[in-house]
This record gives sequence, structure tokens and C-alpha cells, in this order.
Amino acid sequence: MRILVADDDPFIHKLIGIHLKKEGFEPVFASNGLEALEVVTEHELDLAIVDVMMPKMDGIALTERLATEGIPVLMLTAKMSLEDKEKGFLAGADDYMVKPFEPKELLFRVRAILRRSEKLERNHIRLGNMLINRQTFEVRVGEQVLLLPLKEFELLSIMCSKADMVFSRDQLMEQVWGYDYDGDDFTLTTHIKRLRSRLEEVHANVKILTVRGIGYKVEEIQ
Repeated sequence: MRILVADDDPFIHKLIGIHLKKEGFEPVFASNGLEALEVVTEHELDLAIVDVMMPKMDGIALTERLATEGIPVLMLTAKMSLEDKEKGFLAGADDYMVKPFEPKELLFRVRAILRRSEKLERNHIRLGNMLINRQTFEVRVGEQVLLLPLKEFELLSIMCSKADMVFSRDQLMEQVWGYDYDGDDFTLTTHIKRLRSRLEEVHANVKILTVRGIGYKVEEIQ
């Protein structure tokens, strides 16, 4: 897992980097907020450790940007006031540590954030401008919320969980209706047709494609 360390103190880079590497993480570094944004464009990140006080772009502004990218943030600061902590959490931070800190505690908090993030990932699927929530059975496209019939929801979430993978008709029938389903596969065709219509109505940039002779796949429309 790759973790960004954004701090203008080289000692902090070295200290955190040593301990992250010992635990099997891959640290990448930035000395200010603008450098950190460049790192975001170059690497897929699992978490960011962000200092509040940095030149060019402070940690609060950086955290707001990272939160929009879905990157969890552990904030570091020399400030201890409740008001400062509130600013951090309102910006989208997942946790907050005050300097000086124990590296062992930082690692505890890093693991805890990653566990929470992995659980959320399992329950949420994002593709294009569409977000599928497997806990609430909601499909959100922009500001619009689709409440789909259960079978349509299951079909969409299965295909979107592995975008660009071709699912055979038999695979989808078995996963959604079960091995002992007595109906014919016209049922699947009907559900796919309805799903396509619903996605078009809300302008989702996700399309269900027919792969002739095999089945279906979803892909993001550029």
C-alpha cells in the first residue's frame, strides 16, 4: 500500500518513512501542498499523512482536495486546540495527531484508517459519475438517487464491481437468480433493457454493452 507523507520537515519524512517501510508500506513524499497534488496525479494512494502547516498550500486546503479524491487523511499538527481539530475534521480528515507523536501510535492509527477504508470500499462501488451503495441499495448519479428493484440493483452492482469484465448470461443468471431458477433467460434480457433505460434517463456516463454470443459488460463512457 502506498502512503503519501506531506510535510515540510525532512526529519518527519525520514522518521515516518523508516517506520512505514518496516511495516511493508510504500511511502512517497511531498514538502508542500502543491507537490502533494502532483504526487496524487502520478500515483494511486491508499492514505495520506498531512501536516497542517505547509508552504504554498496548507494541510487544510490539501485535505479538502484529497477528500474529493476519496483518499483517507491522517492529519499532523503542532496545534492542540479543539478549534484546530474541528477545522481538520471538517476539511475531511479521518484522524488527527498532535506533534510530537510516537511512531508506534501513528502506525496504529494508519492501520485503523485503512481498515475502515477497506470496509467502505467493499460497500461502495464508484464508476464514472455513478456511486453504488451496497448497504442502502442506492444508486447515485450526480445529485440524483435511483432506487432500483432488487434484481436490477444486484445485476448492476455485480457488473460494476468488475468493470470491463465480460459476464456470461449464465454467470449473471446464477449470481442473481440462483442455480435452481426455473425461468428462461428472457428475464435477464428484460432486466438489462430496463437498467439501460434507467441509466440513460439520469445521464449516467456508464453503459451496459452486449458482447455478442457471450453476455454483458459495463464500461465508463468518456
